[in-house]
Amino acid sequence: MKISLSHQPLEKLKADLVVAVIDPDGDLIDVDDSVLGQSLKDAARAFKRERYQRELLLNFGDKAPVKALLVFSSALEKNYDLRESVKIFAARSLGYASDYGHARLAFLLNGPSGVGHVGCATEGYVLGDYRFDKYRQDKTKRSISVSLVCRSTARKTAERDLMRNRIVSEEVNRARDLVNEPGDKVYPKILAQLAKKIAASGKLGVTIVSGAALERQGYRGLVAVGKGSIYPPCLIVLRYRPAKKSKRHLALVGKGITFDTGGISIKPSEGMWSMKGDMAGGAAVLGAMAAIAKLRPKVAVTGIVAAAENFPGPDAQRPGDIFIAKNGKSVMVDNTDAEGRLVLTDALARAGEEKATHIVDAATLTGAIVRTLGTAVAGIMGNDAKLVRAVIDSGARHGEAYWELPLIEEYREMLKTPYADLNNIGGKFAGAITAGLFLQEFVPEGAKWVHLDIAGPFILEKKWKYFPEGATGFGVKTFVELAESF
Repeated sequence: MKISLSHQPLEKLKADLVVAVIDPDGDLIDVDDSVLGQSLKDAARAFKRERYQRELLLNFGDKAPVKALLVFSSALEKNYDLRESVKIFAARSLGYASDYGHARLAFLLNGPSGVGHVGCATEGYVLGDYRFDKYRQDKTKRSISVSLVCRSTARKTAERDLMRNRIVSEEVNRARDLVNEPGDKVYPKILAQLAKKIAASGKLGVTIVSGAALERQGYRGLVAVGKGSIYPPCLIVLRYRPAKKSKRHLALVGKGITFDTGGISIKPSEGMWSMKGDMAGGAAVLGAMAAIAKLRPKVAVTGIVAAAENFPGPDAQRPGDIFIAKNGKSVMVDNTDAEGRLVLTDALARAGEEKATHIVDAATLTGAIVRTLGTAVAGIMGNDAKLVRAVIDSGARHGEAYWELPLIEEYREMLKTPYADLNNIGGKFAGAITAGLFLQEFVPEGAKWVHLDIAGPFILEKKWKYFPEGATGFGVKTFVELAESF
């Protein structure tokens, strides 16, 4: 999709469909005395009187300079703030353009506050245009160009925001592709190959630890989880370093279970297909690192993905097996379906070896978090209140919501076993919290750490905001914003 900026006045616009958002408290659009302007004034009055319960579409005919006007009211989108509403409206306008055969679309942001929403509109269009239909015969066919109309005095700001949000949104879509692909198409080696491509194009450092080197270097969580699969596990490390050396070093860590059957503790068949997305945290890290390489923030960032496939093969780990983690602690595997935390022990250890001062991990870790927070919000917990707040704020600026859960030290008793230092599960209560407490045992000494449980919003069964069914790429936007905020 082509997205460009325009600074034309309304009467000179060359577009098939013009999109406008009326906000009672804002001034996104600047209405002049043209026919289009009068229609916008009439629509604003009608929305204010609550005459309309949804967006308004006005058709002017094929011979008019503008064939149609689509008007949204933010007052009708009560669940979200204006920034999220602009994204939703942008994505929704694509449906109208496609349904009515409009190839040229203009989104009005020519009011005083309009330039502040250029990035949002860009994101809405790039994410809203995404479809994973490569395996379908009836593919979505769209050929739509978008002009974001804003004031010429704000050109530099608009150009910067368009570029930045397009880069990040395209990497969100890359992560969505990885999650949406079948498990036989994306396995640990494929993630490693993609990491190498990202490193080459973005001039990043890259290390892949696999095969006998995992055992030799003590990454036994990955070895244990990956033993049942024909696809060997691997540890992926991507390094971005800014031009000027930074005092702080951020590690982005992702769970990369490319398919999770549950292993010997096998999952029920219903819904197991979605476990092709159990590497959504790893996909978010890869997408974020690709965007960071292009945007070049001022902080050192290392992306780490622990990639494995969890299968019940003849060599698979058994319930009751014990392995010694990288930091020397022994772990009894009570349930082989609690495998994500096992591979993350290695990824967290590697973050320490890379000398990270701040660590944020993302993982589709527990069903408990979905039952607690649903599919719109991810869980967050950590050992540093400032870093937790920074992550929450980074997500909030881009429509990714988190709710903090406490790491209740008393619950660590639930991870005790007479056979090892730790059990890998903590019983039937507080599953998300005990998983976080387990991970905390493997955080490098002195590092500030936050854990994101994204099992709720990583994939959708029905349309939501500017996403169709399928993967959301959740976490990419948070990770990039967090790196920039440093």
